[in-house]
Amino acid sequence: MGASIIAVENLTKSYGTVQAVRGVSFDVQEGEVFGLLGPNGAGKTSTVEILEGLRTPDSGRVQVCGLDPQKSGDRYKQEIGAVLQSTALPEKLRVIEALNLFASFYTRRRDSADLLKRFGLEEKRATFYMHLSGGQKQRLALALALVNEPRVLFLDEPTAGLDPQVRREMYDIIEELKSEKKTILLTTHYIEEAEKLCDRVAIIDHGRVIAEGTPAELKKRSQGMTRIEVRLARPESDVALGGLEAVTECRSEDGGYLLHSKRATQTIVALVKFLEAQANELVSLEIRTPSLEDVFIELTGRRLRD
Repeated sequence: MGASIIAVENLTKSYGTVQAVRGVSFDVQEGEVFGLLGPNGAGKTSTVEILEGLRTPDSGRVQVCGLDPQKSGDRYKQEIGAVLQSTALPEKLRVIEALNLFASFYTRRRDSADLLKRFGLEEKRATFYMHLSGGQKQRLALALALVNEPRVLFLDEPTAGLDPQVRREMYDIIEELKSEKKTILLTTHYIEEAEKLCDRVAIIDHGRVIAEGTPAELKKRSQGMTRIEVRLARPESDVALGGLEAVTECRSEDGGYLLHSKRATQTIVALVKFLEAQANELVSLEIRTPSLEDVFIELTGRRLRD
């Protein structure tokens, strides 16, 4: 399996007739932030739950910190930390009680007072879990995941359901962990999250890894695709704009239109001619390099969140 701190080889998992994971393979180096990027139902959570030792794979090989999650028992749990998609604690458990309780499970542990300070929970140390905000609950979940000084941290959709401000706070915390060379495996369906936080990304869809590399490498592979963002004086149909020369996809977005084109110059010329024929006007036009979502669209023919 090599010297990678996480190694996954031909992993499969089915639930009845539904094949959630179909031969997934990837590896993660120590100190790396590795992202599994894909839509809901792609197989990300099933893969991570197998790595955490919460589910048994149907086939394939997995090693984390040189250990098999299914066979190493308590020894394995000492090496990892995890933030699940949802954290459920007793409503009347106080923040400091939760930290002390989790610390008691491990032979290697961090000081609870240090964790309270690091995650901005000092003033909430005696607060019941039920009285924490969504962002405070997620910061507590991260503190609990780090209480044993894990070598590997699993974050499964860590910002799902959080408002934009709290999401940015979580990004800052993860960036700090990244600067400390903490090995992190992150699942997300947020494009900006993967681009901002991850050293490398595996795009997963329908239980398979369809592309892998750094965000820059993946965007570079996009076969000459260009993003053209336009705003018009009057609305036009997505169908009409999507039929312009070299356009592969068009959608309305934030009061404007996003076109994906394989030949930007021809598309812009066609757009100007179309607007003249419709007696419409171009308010603004921006040309951008491809994003990870553009790569996903090119590989699958649909948007990440479709």
